Amino acid sequence: MRALVTGGRGFAGRWLVSHLREEGDEVLATGEEVDVTDAAAVEELFESYAPEAVYHLAGWAHVGSSWKDPPRTFLVNAQGTVHVLDSARRQPVTPRVLVVSSAEVYGSVSADQLPLGEEVPVHPVSPYAASKVAAEVASAQAWLGFGLPVVVARPFNHIGPGQSPTFVVSALARRIVEAERSGAARLEMGNPTPRRDLTDVRDVVRAYRLLLREGEPGLTYNVCSGRDLVIGDLARRLIDLSGVPLELSTGTVEMRPVDVPVLRGDPGRLVKATGWQPQIPLDQTLADVLTYWRREVAAAAAP
Repeated sequence: MRALVTGGRGFAGRWLVSHLREEGDEVLATGEEVDVTDAAAVEELFESYAPEAVYHLAGWAHVGSSWKDPPRTFLVNAQGTVHVLDSARRQPVTPRVLVVSSAEVYGSVSADQLPLGEEVPVHPVSPYAASKVAAEVASAQAWLGFGLPVVVARPFNHIGPGQSPTFVVSALARRIVEAERSGAARLEMGNPTPRRDLTDVRDVVRAYRLLLREGEPGLTYNVCSGRDLVIGDLARRLIDLSGVPLELSTGTVEMRPVDVPVLRGDPGRLVKATGWQPQIPLDQTLADVLTYWRREVAAAAAP
């Protein structure tokens, strides 16, 4: 299958491209050289490549930084998605499309709503989450109004080697590795209380390919483990796996204006449609992230 991956040089995008190629797909992966807010550039990309499958991952990826520039966040995530969908529907042979949203769209939820199924109403509290809701609505309209076969994935937090240190697990792992080299005695972090449903990015991208091929157009699918973990406990687990005797100091790193207390999803719809199950244990993921940062920090320190 000839696949186009927008955002194919980002964290999840790189893992997705690798997985697709391992499965025998022909892949064109875009990065910053194609701006999804430029309708003409997106149209030219589709016309030149004529994809059979489109994985739309390009977008503003960081929740915290979206507070600093809501207009740009909406422009990239919402309007950028519209451009991708519009170009896809204009192709002589209509491709299947997977639009990657985010579990952040659920916002603050009550305990009796957990685990979160796709039918739970969305209550976005950040500009990032609101922009993803807009992208989901555009996807629904493309299916209902134009018949474009679009499936929406709502991934919960995904982690793994290669993730930017602007995300909590990667940031903690890098600080631990830096402390390991410097002999520091303390690991600093922000709010330790949020609970998050975490899945290895390598399992997440497997779900994306399955959903594009087997998901029902017009539907949204959670991609998650079905269990949530306290971020503070996760930090302590990273410390234990590293073998570095660090004291955890909380509340010392800048926090978001609004932090969603808990996100735990129900992957039942995804499992029923595709048979997907996460395969990589959490400790393996965390160990791989530590290994990645040991390599990166060592390379940066080399003369």
